[in-house]
Amino acid sequence: MSAETCRSRPATQERRRDSTCIEIERKPSVGWPHMLRGLASLLCILTAGSATIGLAGDHPAGRPDPAGSLGTSRADGPAWAYPGSLPFFYDLYTFRGDAGRTAIVAAFAVPAGKLRKENAGDEVRYRFDVTLVLADTALRSVSRTDDTVFVAVPHSLDDQHLLHTYIEVQAPPSVSTLERVVMNDATTPGIGQLYGSPFPIPDYSGDRLMLSDVVLGLPDAKAGWRRGDVMLELLPTSQFPKSAFDVYYEIYNLPAGDPYATEIAVQRVGGAQSGSADIVRARFSGRAVTRPDGSVHELRHLGTSLGKGSYRLTVKVTDENTGETAERSREFEVRGWGRGATLVPALPWRTRDSGSGGA
Repeated sequence: MSAETCRSRPATQERRRDSTCIEIERKPSVGWPHMLRGLASLLCILTAGSATIGLAGDHPAGRPDPAGSLGTSRADGPAWAYPGSLPFFYDLYTFRGDAGRTAIVAAFAVPAGKLRKENAGDEVRYRFDVTLVLADTALRSVSRTDDTVFVAVPHSLDDQHLLHTYIEVQAPPSVSTLERVVMNDATTPGIGQLYGSPFPIPDYSGDRLMLSDVVLGLPDAKAGWRRGDVMLELLPTSQFPKSAFDVYYEIYNLPAGDPYATEIAVQRVGGAQSGSADIVRARFSGRAVTRPDGSVHELRHLGTSLGKGSYRLTVKVTDENTGETAERSREFEVRGWGRGATLVPALPWRTRDSGSGGA
């Protein structure tokens, strides 16, 4: 099958979605087509065999770099990266999807100083592209979505000012999925970064009590990722500027009207106080307001006095009729910086999903 060529679209053009091809080749500009053909070949290898390929900047799925630093590389295994690096932060979150599938949301952030800015009249513009690829070596399938991000501001942003966005794709549950998360500077050919690691996709089907991933967002969101009636301003959890944030999660298979309790606890991670007594603990009780798909959506606003450092937030839900419990955790870091962050809604211009190998 010949590769399909895709080009970045300006933010003013019509959004486009497609779900046809497996092999991928992207040519934003002349000068690096051979490198991008390498990415296409890599994805074909991932769908054809079971070999795990280490990439530059690999780190655990859905986690920031351990030290919260940009571009941290892992020494074990071969490396692959763009000619010019564009280190960035990201997190992955999973939820129940449609027809037995799982929804995967990626939150991206990049310091403005890592991007080339464009002067256009009395505006300064920043542009970058983001890609999420989930390749299943067992099912021989690839789910991929690409977005282009564009923001115009009256003056240049501080180099450390974070530009952040998000993308979403649905994929079948699998324990053999590999993630590839990509960002490139849309104004400068050859500048980009790719991170990758194994990323088992959970199965939210069945009838037992379950929790989705726990998601953190900046408080008082005016724009952002939407899930039902909830809106969140997603930011990778290694980059929270302060100790106030929104917490979102979904409860699955809690019967409508059942009494249930939710406990949220925060513990310090790392240092002498790691794993010590909870710094923050909150408990909520109520009766389940269950949606037609069998889920309960909960958004909590958490205002704390946490200092700079790393923490683990744990959500535990108990069905008080049956005693059944479900629990999920998420690590995050309070940076305490005042450099600012701007959410840039992405323009989804291409989403692709191959079927299983027999399709």
